[in-house]
Amino acid sequence: MTRLFNPLVPGFHPDPSVVEAGGAYYLVTSTFEYVPGIPVHRSTDFETWELIGHIGVTADALGVAEVPTGLGVWAPTIRHRDGVFHVIVTIPFSPKRCVVFTATDPAGPWDEGTTIEGIDGIDPDLAWDEEGNAYVTYSGLVLEGDEIGAHKGIQQARVDLRAGKALEPPRSLWSGTGLQFPEAPHVFQHGGLWYLMIAEGGTERGHGVSVARGPSIEGPFAGAPGNPVLSARSTTRPIQNTGHADLVTLPDGGDALVLLGMRPLGATRQFSPLGRETFATRVRWVDGWPRPEPVALDPRPGEEAESFSFAGGGALADPGWIRPRGAPAEVAYQDGGRLVIRGVDGGMAAPTPAFVGRRQRHHISATSVTIDARSGRGGLALRYDEDLFIALEAHGSTVTAVAVVSSLRQEWTATLPPGEITLRIETAPPPAGFGAEARGGDRIRLFAAVGGQERLLTELDGRHWSAESAGGSFTGRVTGMYASEGTVSFGSFSYRGRETG
Repeated sequence: MTRLFNPLVPGFHPDPSVVEAGGAYYLVTSTFEYVPGIPVHRSTDFETWELIGHIGVTADALGVAEVPTGLGVWAPTIRHRDGVFHVIVTIPFSPKRCVVFTATDPAGPWDEGTTIEGIDGIDPDLAWDEEGNAYVTYSGLVLEGDEIGAHKGIQQARVDLRAGKALEPPRSLWSGTGLQFPEAPHVFQHGGLWYLMIAEGGTERGHGVSVARGPSIEGPFAGAPGNPVLSARSTTRPIQNTGHADLVTLPDGGDALVLLGMRPLGATRQFSPLGRETFATRVRWVDGWPRPEPVALDPRPGEEAESFSFAGGGALADPGWIRPRGAPAEVAYQDGGRLVIRGVDGGMAAPTPAFVGRRQRHHISATSVTIDARSGRGGLALRYDEDLFIALEAHGSTVTAVAVVSSLRQEWTATLPPGEITLRIETAPPPAGFGAEARGGDRIRLFAAVGGQERLLTELDGRHWSAESAGGSFTGRVTGMYASEGTVSFGSFSYRGRETG
């Protein structure tokens, strides 16, 4: 039987969608302001997943060079038909808007995308009826104009994918039980009926999955008894915010949902450092209705370790590197066996920083770099967004730990002996019990070392750099190398993570 590891894809990977084709599964998630965007993960057994590429590898390809934080690439859906993979996605506040990308190989290359005129909303789904007509079903959130912020519920229109336009005015479909923000619709057939699965309740603790069914892709749809059929609200489950689900058949023949969720920490379970991740849960069919099981925590055992030495070429070719609003290669290059980053004014507070990072994927983690900062300022940073970050910044032999929470900034400085500096950020869950630290977020410790001499610059409460504190950023922690002035060079980068002590 297929084992559903949870998280299925750890670290910030929200709004998942999955499709099976040719004996393999392909999964895509939201990336908001980060580039490259829309990662494509592949698996043949639904247990081991490999990042094989991205759909948008530049900011221009996605239209995210100037999007506000938390906007950009929202909620892609991946589908396969007649040998072609389709990914439909909303990129609000960009020229792309509702856009469909296609490829014959999900590893790429993908085309430049076709904007679908007449689809005004978010979270688009793509499906075809028995006659081959294409339909886009979406959440009718108004993004501009006099009605900005209004919500028109779940909408649907028949479309011409080649011409890039809706062929009819949108119709309103079943929009849930009355909970806030009906969104993330997916339409599919099962047992001769059409089903409409949506999220409602908001993407925070009230998030849930509700479902309706009807005789055709256009409905009319009637809701399932007991909706929402899945929610973690008001429970003690370790995985909260469960919603935004897509249905898939597993290799063992059973059905499952892939969906987003969060793993809050602390005695009060209020703080989620890794943001919204991808999970999976099995589905039983009862009286023609899908009945998902509660999402069970089952992280992969052991330690994950990755290390990059920049002595050889091609280190930035690894698809795991990302950067806000710009490609990593725009600010970083390899020279003389080292990775060099050119500084950007504002450092980590810049909207498009000179920063090259990777998602934090475990609650227990250690990220380290070796750095030469004699020709500039830079170092190792943990980023939620440009207003919420932590940095270890080196300049010559001086290292300054910086913690920024909106307009609040605190610094701790140490002077080290001459030589190449090692910077390290460690994270660990808060202690058990009911003390002040137990009620907070994870513990973040910042170290600097030269040779065998190491200094702990500070220890921080990670609640301030969690999804709940970040509010509308919708992402998660990304840790990486950066420069704020001149040029700095890095000899290595390493990450180690696990979920248990």
